Amino acid sequence: MGKTKELSQDLRDRIVDLHKSGMGYKNISKLLGIKVTTIGAIVRKFKKYNMTINRPRSGAPQKISPRGVAMIMRTVRNRPATTQQELVNDLQAAGTKVTRKTIGNTLRRNGLKSCSARKVPLLKKAHVEARLKYANDHLKDAQSDWEKVPWNTVPTVKHGGGNIMFWGCFSAKGTGLLHRITGKMDGAMYRAVLRKLKMGRGWVFQHDNDPKHTAKATKEWLKKNHIKVMEWPSQSLDLNPIENLWRELKVRVAKRQPTNLNDLEMICKEEWAKIPPDMCANLVVNYNKRLTAVLANNGFVTKY
Repeated sequence: MGKTKELSQDLRDRIVDLHKSGMGYKNISKLLGIKVTTIGAIVRKFKKYNMTINRPRSGAPQKISPRGVAMIMRTVRNRPATTQQELVNDLQAAGTKVTRKTIGNTLRRNGLKSCSARKVPLLKKAHVEARLKYANDHLKDAQSDWEKVPWNTVPTVKHGGGNIMFWGCFSAKGTGLLHRITGKMDGAMYRAVLRKLKMGRGWVFQHDNDPKHTAKATKEWLKKNHIKVMEWPSQSLDLNPIENLWRELKVRVAKRQPTNLNDLEMICKEEWAKIPPDMCANLVVNYNKRLTAVLANNGFVTKY
């Protein structure tokens, strides 16, 4: 049996109006060519709920408990490379049997679009050697040294067919500036953003080897302002803890469902400011684990 075509909103409203004017179900049925039972159902729905649109269906009950959902989200945030099958196995060990499709649906409802394997950067021999040198050089750095590092990057936040590029930073004390980038970010724009940070002596600035970062004018500005720059190995997103905060931000933004680009920008900045300082501090406190992982993996990309 085929599915019955749903009546339009205008037609439903007209049925209610005709009934209010005193016309009976049978007369409305003859006038509009709609079954009497359908007329009656629409009128009764209006009397009970004061609306003619279809109410949201509750759907099937969720197979994963709130505690299970929390466990999934915690696992994915701590280990972004976790696969759907690994999450299925974790839940089964806890007494809940689900499929990978259920895991995927749960992730999407909580702001994560997929659990596909992330793209791993292609590392040449020079990249691997630079990563190993960085890890060895900083493995024994004191915790207080890492607390003086502002970590930064330029991500793109997407939603609803639109996207915005930001420059953002954080330190052990919490999230810092989140600046919207309009157009292409060149050296002059980059230095203008750095001026807003008001960094003083003692800070060790982290940025990658992008041309605008290594430009002569940028180097001179950093030197003039007595800002020491950390030597950074190329192709090393896994060594930059701010990547974890971008994932956190995207989950938070997805839950708020921005409707346009201005809304997206406002929500991004609000949610960035709400990220707990403890989360930032933990990323810095555990930084040496990243270095250890690089050494253990012979300089290649790690789980971070």
